[in-house]
Amino acid sequence: MEGIKLRVSNIEKSFPGVKALSNINFSVRAGTVHVLCGENGAGKSTLMKIINGVYKPDKGTVFIDEKPVIINNPIQAREHGISMIFQELNYIPELTVEESLFVGRLPVNKWGKVDWKQVRRETMQLLDEEGLHYSPTTRMKDLSVSDVQMLEILKAISYRSEIIIMDEPTSAITQKEVELLFKKIEKLKKNGASIIYISHKMDEIFRIADEITILRDGSVIDTRSRDDISIDEVITLMVGRELSKEFPKDQVELGETVFEAKGLTRKGYFEDVSFHVRKREIVGFAGLMGAGRTEVMRAIFGLDPYSSGTIYKDGKEIKSKTVHGCIDNGVVMLSEDRRRYGIIPIRGVRENVTLANLKKFFYKGRLHARKELMFVKNICEQMNVKTPSYETSVDSLSGGNQQKVVLAKWMINDPDILIMDEPTRGIDVGAKREIYKLMNSFVSSDKAIIIVSSELPELLGMCDRIYVMSKGRIAGVLERKDFTQEAVMKMATGVSMEEEVNEN
Repeated sequence: MEGIKLRVSNIEKSFPGVKALSNINFSVRAGTVHVLCGENGAGKSTLMKIINGVYKPDKGTVFIDEKPVIINNPIQAREHGISMIFQELNYIPELTVEESLFVGRLPVNKWGKVDWKQVRRETMQLLDEEGLHYSPTTRMKDLSVSDVQMLEILKAISYRSEIIIMDEPTSAITQKEVELLFKKIEKLKKNGASIIYISHKMDEIFRIADEITILRDGSVIDTRSRDDISIDEVITLMVGRELSKEFPKDQVELGETVFEAKGLTRKGYFEDVSFHVRKREIVGFAGLMGAGRTEVMRAIFGLDPYSSGTIYKDGKEIKSKTVHGCIDNGVVMLSEDRRRYGIIPIRGVRENVTLANLKKFFYKGRLHARKELMFVKNICEQMNVKTPSYETSVDSLSGGNQQKVVLAKWMINDPDILIMDEPTRGIDVGAKREIYKLMNSFVSSDKAIIIVSSELPELLGMCDRIYVMSKGRIAGVLERKDFTQEAVMKMATGVSMEEEVNEN
């Protein structure tokens, strides 16, 4: 193991109304994985954006190989051997895969024109090296969130950097893809690269970390070797308190059926999907990536068409197949990709919260600004949204607070059915627990939740029933008393109980 590759000294950074970083000292050795932990808003992403040249520090110095450097932008960062995978997916939907991989560094021929043959050749080589089977000409908008995340990882690695920052790289990829990434990280370590890894998934952290640094409220709390700290200690240092229960599920008496889908079909995506949800119930949807869970929810909410099937709310058919029709019937959806579908990043908290129900605040063609602000203030306080002001742009908030803004937007509509697709993706344990409590509070008032999640412990901890999807169909349903990870995975992978008996 070699010496220190990257070091930051006395870094400070403030934004209007908030001090993001205070006297940060942090270092990473060559050939190691240094994990950075902390709640959303602790300053992790801000520190990494300073190292990558997105932000300039108010004070402090960045050292590479113990030499001070000034990094004004990401291009200079790459010149210093630094690349970064961002927490929020940053891509241009209309670009093709090959254009996205080489944006900002397109090779030119001797006539000064883009050498598209070289772009295609190098793209194919990169995809083959990583075992990714995408067409170079596919547009980014036609890929799943998982595919986009893998390409963002590939792009960062393709710079052949000596320092690679990975901010929540596994938040949107399958377990198989996680394994591929971890193998790549081991290879990078052996080649002497330094990895700064940010994650809220404790199993990942303790699997790949060499050292762990915990941030809280913009300050470094502790740095230890992985072998010298436990998961419970990391969580306690992150939040500054002990979390007594990871999944605070309330036990409630379930009511009558409030929502039902019968025979929903969209050829090539899902087929004959039927399920129901009762009042005060949290119903989960489990399955492997590509099983059709998100596609079903998007179709229900009117984002995508479906060819056949019927949806009922309180026993009455919802005939409208549009988003507006669903909202009018009290059904809303929190999308898996909050940046693309959930928020308008450059707009403030107030505008984002009231976006889906502006008519509530208009009288005779004029906006009732005082009433709007009152509603926003009340709902954001209920959701515990941490923001310097309600005019602060949403993209400057932490991931957890962005998610709570999206929830606040839908809560203003007073919905009866809340569909939540990956509701805790990329947020810390403290923020997760807050969202779980909000879920309990929501269903306690005779409402219901449908949750899609790739985190099995989350489904097992918070649901009353779980539907398991496999290859576009419902493979089975489990009551809470029958919940086990093994039972879910057998259904998700298509292993029936009969097959298990025959194998034995």
